[in-house]
Amino acid sequence: MPDNTSCHGDIFHSMTIEEIVAELSLEEKVSMMSGSGFYSIHAESKQWGAKPYPAGGANERLGIEGLKFSDGPRGVIVGHSTCFPCSMARGATFDRDLEWRVGEAMALEARAQGVNLLGQVCVNLLRHPGWGRAQETYGEDSYHLGEMGSALSQGTQHHNVISTVKHFALNSIENTRFNLDVRTDERTLREIYLPHFRKVIESGCLSVMSSYNKVNGTYCGQNRYLLTDILRNEWSFEGFVHSDWVLGVYSPHGAEAGLDIENPEPAWFGENLLNAVRNGEIPEEVVDTSVCRILGILKKIHTADDPRKSYPADLVACSDHANLARTVAEQSAVLLWNRDVLPFNKDKVHRVGVFGRLAALENTGDRGSSRVSPPHVITPLEGLEAYLGSENVTYVGDELDASAAGEAAAEFDAAIVIAGYTAVEEGEYIPSEINLGQEELPENLSSILDGARKRGQRNPIGGDRRSLSLPDDQTELIRRVASTNPRTIVILVAGSAVMVEEWIDTVPAAMQTFYAGMEGGAALPRLLFGDVSPSGRLPFTVAQDADHYPPFDISTYNIEYGYWHGYSLFDRDEHEPRFPFGHGLTYSEFRYSHIRAIRRDDGGLEVNATVENTGSWTAIDTPQLYICWPGQSAVRPRQSLRGFSRLRLAPGEKAETTFRVAPRDLAWFDPDARTWRIESGHHKIKVACSARDTASLETILDFEKEIDLGI
Repeated sequence: MPDNTSCHGDIFHSMTIEEIVAELSLEEKVSMMSGSGFYSIHAESKQWGAKPYPAGGANERLGIEGLKFSDGPRGVIVGHSTCFPCSMARGATFDRDLEWRVGEAMALEARAQGVNLLGQVCVNLLRHPGWGRAQETYGEDSYHLGEMGSALSQGTQHHNVISTVKHFALNSIENTRFNLDVRTDERTLREIYLPHFRKVIESGCLSVMSSYNKVNGTYCGQNRYLLTDILRNEWSFEGFVHSDWVLGVYSPHGAEAGLDIENPEPAWFGENLLNAVRNGEIPEEVVDTSVCRILGILKKIHTADDPRKSYPADLVACSDHANLARTVAEQSAVLLWNRDVLPFNKDKVHRVGVFGRLAALENTGDRGSSRVSPPHVITPLEGLEAYLGSENVTYVGDELDASAAGEAAAEFDAAIVIAGYTAVEEGEYIPSEINLGQEELPENLSSILDGARKRGQRNPIGGDRRSLSLPDDQTELIRRVASTNPRTIVILVAGSAVMVEEWIDTVPAAMQTFYAGMEGGAALPRLLFGDVSPSGRLPFTVAQDADHYPPFDISTYNIEYGYWHGYSLFDRDEHEPRFPFGHGLTYSEFRYSHIRAIRRDDGGLEVNATVENTGSWTAIDTPQLYICWPGQSAVRPRQSLRGFSRLRLAPGEKAETTFRVAPRDLAWFDPDARTWRIESGHHKIKVACSARDTASLETILDFEKEIDLGI
């Protein structure tokens, strides 16, 4: 590794890991099992993540600089890095290759700024769309999470930056995350909440971050069943596990459970761990094992060849990465509905009115640990002005005076309403005693915060969302504008599902752009005017009734996570969603044909289908593979996603797509026998454009015998 990101790595070439450990004193080894300097760095910079944080593994005497950490779901938070669209937006691309490129770009910017450990792979499952940190993950489906998380991790580690997959495990409520006890049964744990972690680990991810919450009564940071029995003994994970930052460890015995590093400072892994070893409460071999894991990963990245000769500072937020951020914003936008109004005809739409406070707001997501400070952010208003000319774009009004805005909307060729949320309504919950700079808000966001406080909203910075609908004043603005302008388009900015029942019949088109990153405003007019067709697909289910989701209590400290959520819950209960998982329109039409499914020799599955663009626009289609299980051996979902692909096709063009399903992705977990089993019987195979596609392409495969895959 080059000097700007390496420790004095010669020791890894001259000594084995065992020799290094033998050279270290007990005090030195224990010191390597925690971060240090977090509070002094934070006090100096007064901004979360302004510099890389020392995160363990260092030894000055031997010249081992150790781990340098940055968070990263939206981009490297150190310095002024590229802010990509949030993870949920990238989940909507259903594009592994694009996510690999995002991971690579993050790695380049990490290396250029002295970071070698990146906390960017969040694959916590979206159990309920009210979860405050939904924007940091990819969606509600375990298979989809594993595929996208693996791509991000591999793209990052291509440049020898250590990926962290987080938060392990069952972390899907924000406000009570520090004390929440999640109860779940073995089958739910194995089939719903762990497979995506396993897939990321097996793709080569080198580190794991434990979550704050408890699972079945034990904090995850000291949960031996998760960290040792499953992660290491069953999944053969050889990397290191580090805690979440601040309040992530509660005992030095977390080391015995399988936690290798406490971050950010040694509250329990310093003197407490040292004394526990000296007193014979914890064997020194536990410390040796952790230090070996840490050093093993450091050696791996310091002795590996780099794809580049150097990682200069001008890689940070470079034009290539800005262009990539815009591409992701374009390909992640989900066109929810379109009643023949989009794309805008440039010969007919010249003067555009823009509405809503969010139109001029730099709104890239929450202001917690994943906040990126990019060199610029293009707002929706700025993007439209740059595209059409400022003389043709007017910021008309907002929800503070919906009546006046509605009256003024009539004079424009089209009206664009930007609605949704900000860091005030959803995001990371930060206790008042912890300062991440979350309340150092720009003026226009401060006014939203002031309004929240006047409404008596508790914890007005971030946390779990209190409603799945838009605020009443935004709904009123939409209705007023749409009543006078027949070309009204609503752009939804949010981290997960937004219910639209109050206004769906009043607006001819709506698009969800999520938190679209620093180039989101530049992408918006290209989507609206057809320079690029929308191609995003919903990575979650949008309900017509909030009661159709699982129970969600943001103040609870005890909760049971059951087997059913997302589209499998809607299927079981026969509830019709407003928009199903996988839904998203383009400006073209596609047809599927010639499905063929075969069993592979390894017990897996291969499915082929032909996709044809039958419309008049070049566009990207996202065919999805669903498997309907026999459900004879155990109750299972009506269908499960087990493949997806992305095809860019010109009008009239055809292409074949192939889905390959691994044996474990066909299996259910038998908790009594503690094994994975592939059922015998009829399996319906569907290629569809969503989980509720009534025109899906289908075939049946008969699995003649049950297969036992082991643990």
